[in-house]
Amino acid sequence: MSRTAVIIPTYNEEAHIGPLLEQLLAQPKEVAAEILVADGRSTDATRAIVDAIASKDARVRLVDNPARRQSAGINLAAATTGIDIETLIRIDAHSEYPADYIPRLLAAFEETGADSVVVRLDTVGRTCLQRAIAAVSNSRIGTGGSAHRVGGFSGFVDHGHHAAFRRKMFERAGGYDPSFIANEDAELDFRIRKIGGRIWLAGDIEVTYFPRRTLSALFKQYFRYGAGRARNFLKHGERLRPRQLVTPALVAGIAVSLLASFAWPWALLLPAAYLAALAGFAVLLAASRFSACMLLAAPALAAMHIAWGTGFLTHLLFRRTAKRNGV
Repeated sequence: MSRTAVIIPTYNEEAHIGPLLEQLLAQPKEVAAEILVADGRSTDATRAIVDAIASKDARVRLVDNPARRQSAGINLAAATTGIDIETLIRIDAHSEYPADYIPRLLAAFEETGADSVVVRLDTVGRTCLQRAIAAVSNSRIGTGGSAHRVGGFSGFVDHGHHAAFRRKMFERAGGYDPSFIANEDAELDFRIRKIGGRIWLAGDIEVTYFPRRTLSALFKQYFRYGAGRARNFLKHGERLRPRQLVTPALVAGIAVSLLASFAWPWALLLPAAYLAALAGFAVLLAASRFSACMLLAAPALAAMHIAWGTGFLTHLLFRRTAKRNGV
């Protein structure tokens, strides 16, 4: 069996890191030989919890991540693993994993010959708003039909939720771009494919993800996602999928409509139709699930769409303007 290192990027994860490490330490050493926590200088008790557990089990180590970016932290941790480590497993602290997660990832490598294994991200909410966000995150209208979001598929893909890499491929591709704050996973996937690597989506392996608790936090998250995708596009020139063009076009259309409405009030039909469509979807969702919480799907979708599109357009326009000015 391949010797494996588990890498966990963290920042202020005191509520989750202890139970997660205990779960990982229940795995035999041949499954999880090293467990590295790449911490972005947390200000809560995260580092103290890791140190306490590390003092009892040498498999656990704390890796300081002064850049405070997941991409940089994972690279740092990967560089410190033993030379006999063959597989790198990425685990995010703010999620839940099945007990047999790592053995199933390793089995996927053996069965498919892939260089990277990605998994399905199943979003689950605890609060009323989170449940609405989860419902739209797992739907085509919320994420555009990404295979690793809506499920029901296993096979070779261009991109998915990062889970595991063959170490040689991770290093050959150059690891994550440490300057990326978001979309670092899709950017690395592009470089892996470019050098001939193959990415397998194990659709039967699910990670449970808990979404943001507020609309403002959700907006900020999706703004970063949109900006990250724009940066990825500018870096590699990879052709964008139709679903990645819809939200920027929507944001641009709404902005133009609002400006035009001062001279031509009928221009407000576009934003009105968009809001009506969101409201209709939320009502149908609430009725199908017998839950009034699902009515919050409308503002959740608006936050996700508008934030992603705005982030994409803002970064695209800013960077191109900066290039023209020689910045």
